[in-house]
Amino acid sequence: MPTLRSLPLTVVATFTLLGCSAGAAGSNGATPPADQPRGYLLIVGGGPQPQALVQRFVDLAGGAGHARIIVFPMASEDAATGGPEKADDLRKLGANAISLNITHEQADMDSVAHLLDSATGIWFNGGDQVRLAKALQGTKVEAAIHARYRAGAVVGGTSAGAAVMSNPMITGEENHPGGTRPDTTTAFMTIARDNIITAPGFGLIHGAIVDQHFLRRKRHNRLISLVLERPEHLGVGIDESTALLVYPDGHWQVLGASAAVVYDARHSEITPAGAATLGATDVALHVLPAGSSYDPRTGHATLPAKAAVTTAQ
Repeated sequence: MPTLRSLPLTVVATFTLLGCSAGAAGSNGATPPADQPRGYLLIVGGGPQPQALVQRFVDLAGGAGHARIIVFPMASEDAATGGPEKADDLRKLGANAISLNITHEQADMDSVAHLLDSATGIWFNGGDQVRLAKALQGTKVEAAIHARYRAGAVVGGTSAGAAVMSNPMITGEENHPGGTRPDTTTAFMTIARDNIITAPGFGLIHGAIVDQHFLRRKRHNRLISLVLERPEHLGVGIDESTALLVYPDGHWQVLGASAAVVYDARHSEITPAGAATLGATDVALHVLPAGSSYDPRTGHATLPAKAAVTTAQ
């Protein structure tokens, strides 16, 4: 079992920086239902992050002088550099931020989990979502992340840090590249059953599967396939430099430079398992630019108030 001395330097520093005081950002003393967290999710689709998105994350964590943010960089192959760089960016906006680069074994230590006791913000860097999930899945640190979110902390992430928010989680791999006509030049050529490989994610966003780099990398086929296989889940594909903000009451808002795409097959007729092809009728599609909102409970989408809206005749 690792000791405090065996943890990365950034972990040791955290004991001094954050302390182990309990309490939640914005806590009012009441205990919310288990399915109604008091925190926000800021899910970024990767790519360059507009300064306004980073600032929004710090503001949701309490703002300059109050935000206490822990960065988890383990998705990246360069976690030792990327984590401190992200923490430094957050400190420039007035947050008290540190990088917590830990192994799975360390993530299951009580002493490490208690580092999150006073965190008002948690951030997942990009890279490989499977690597990040393996580091934290089923550990006391993962339980602490959920507890902080329920208590009022904001949880954010980009790219891999976005994908890991949902359960199931897209891994980026497929079982049958190209389907019956393999094409090694391009991934996710088909809409098909039993092709998109998923793994357990953190399940912070409920009833939805998150995809990222969505428009830039043309990832429609893989998300449509998953939504038709799991119609109880919405699919939300978030483009680069764009974020989905999930409010405590459950509604979504799109922020940033591009758009998010929502697929809803909850009321669709879908070809049965064993059919030659995967197909469906009445799949709802929403292309939501920044400023749009969406209620996943009702399926109602609203475009930006100032946008010119043309109704098809």
